[in-house]
Amino acid sequence: MSKLVQQATEGLRTAILEAVGRAVAAGDLPAEPMPDFTLEVPADRSHGDWASNAAMVSAKAFRMAPRKIAEAIAAHLDLSDTLFDRFEIAGPGFLNFFFSPRFYTGVLQDIRQLGSNYGRSDFGKGKKIMVEFVSANPTGPMHMGNARGGALGDCLASVLDAAGYDVWREFYVNDAGNQIEKFANSLEARYLQLHLGEDAVEFPEDGYQGEDIKDRVAEYSESHGDDLVSVSSEERKKALVDYALPRNIAKMKSDLEKYRITYDQWFLESTLHEDGEIAETIDILRNKGLTYEKDGALWYRATDFGAEKDEVLVRQNGNPTYFSADIAYHRNKFEKRHFDRCIDIWGADHHGHVARMKGAMDAIGLDGKKLDIVLMQLVRLMQNGEVVRMSKRTGKAIQLADLLDEVPVDAARFLFNMREANSQMEFDLDLAVQQDSQNPVYYVQYAHARICSILKALAAEGVTPRECSEEELALLRAPEEIELIRHLASYTGEIIAAAQDYDPARITRYVITLANLFHKFYNACRVKGESESLAAARLQLCTAASTVICNVLSMFKITAPESM
Repeated sequence: MSKLVQQATEGLRTAILEAVGRAVAAGDLPAEPMPDFTLEVPADRSHGDWASNAAMVSAKAFRMAPRKIAEAIAAHLDLSDTLFDRFEIAGPGFLNFFFSPRFYTGVLQDIRQLGSNYGRSDFGKGKKIMVEFVSANPTGPMHMGNARGGALGDCLASVLDAAGYDVWREFYVNDAGNQIEKFANSLEARYLQLHLGEDAVEFPEDGYQGEDIKDRVAEYSESHGDDLVSVSSEERKKALVDYALPRNIAKMKSDLEKYRITYDQWFLESTLHEDGEIAETIDILRNKGLTYEKDGALWYRATDFGAEKDEVLVRQNGNPTYFSADIAYHRNKFEKRHFDRCIDIWGADHHGHVARMKGAMDAIGLDGKKLDIVLMQLVRLMQNGEVVRMSKRTGKAIQLADLLDEVPVDAARFLFNMREANSQMEFDLDLAVQQDSQNPVYYVQYAHARICSILKALAAEGVTPRECSEEELALLRAPEEIELIRHLASYTGEIIAAAQDYDPARITRYVITLANLFHKFYNACRVKGESESLAAARLQLCTAASTVICNVLSMFKITAPESM
């Protein structure tokens, strides 16, 4: 919550406790310890800005009806040192409180003073937190799931940063192990087929069938010809992988940069092999008596740590498995780089891996509770009410790059954050390109542009925003004004809640509501044609709304146009 909201709730809690103390001293309440009570925002704001169950939870301790306790508290309640000016007793004994004008003026003064920093807090206390997201297999192009995961991971990282964490974004590149072997075999087969004919070599049954494999082979052959036909298979595969893999990774980087995603580090799995960290991690498990040999392979006793089955660490051929590398990678995060918490964004198809991975952290002496997995459901791409699987332009499965060719980046980043990660979502291509209020990102951007146009029109008449006095800001008492300011006040709290829940969709919902409340205010309350003081106060409210909309959009790397 913002400092002002925090100040308001802390002051209210103190006032209630002091009222109880005075009621006890007066003999209106028994001298019993006061149970802990809650302060919360009522679902229906007409019932108050904050509500307390202090009387309800005290009934047993005081051996009195809650309503009687509420009346005793009310008789001794002094709100003069708080940001509330009135209260009422509701139902069986709830205490409902209403903000004073000082609270509303304070919100607008805070926003004016803090500007682009409004909404930020020190909630995270600078704790080091890593968000690892996308981490797509570099053997092929990125797909629609990566489009959702990219927007979700990047915006979650931004929310955590605003909430006061020291955030690190990371992409884990699987450039070693079984999938690179399959990649090498696929490239080799396509290369030999290209130069010796389709029937010259059989394509591997488990090979990568994508057209991108053929494209990379054709690119290599353009500059190198058939120089690999006569060399050994090992030399041929190495040359093809050394050529294709860096280009695939470079393409991933450029596609993600187009999507406005940049990482603090692209971490290569191969470094874990080269630095001996995988062998070191396997030795830790072995020395703890958590491994055994079976069928020529080395197994880890994953079932000892909550997994459904044991896992192979080293295959019969002596090569470590992907799971071994994954344990070593997460050990690197916690033990070598000292992150306080690590968040992984995974596809929902990896749900079975969650318990294994958290259990493995416990097994090697780290705390599995510090590893959080956000499971993300699939995306269905829709157009004209039907599911779309192929790109009209290429005739192939739609990839991230295709999506960004068809849809504005602003719309993609916003719409992919409209739903919680664990809910399935439909991405409507038609909606994403619509330039009207049906498109949520357009609706929000239009609210910002509308405010800019108001400011521009007034500036042409020589009227510019100025700092208003408390008395002038207290003139903002229309229901639409109060509702808008109250929503602006909740922004910091929404960021903290989104950080706690790992749910940046809270912020898209917040800013859509903010845009809606601004449009309501704009339609109900004129800026021009009022007294100078009221006009100036309303102008300050407009700029406050503009500031917060801009802060949300810039946090999510979405543009805030000044005209539309």
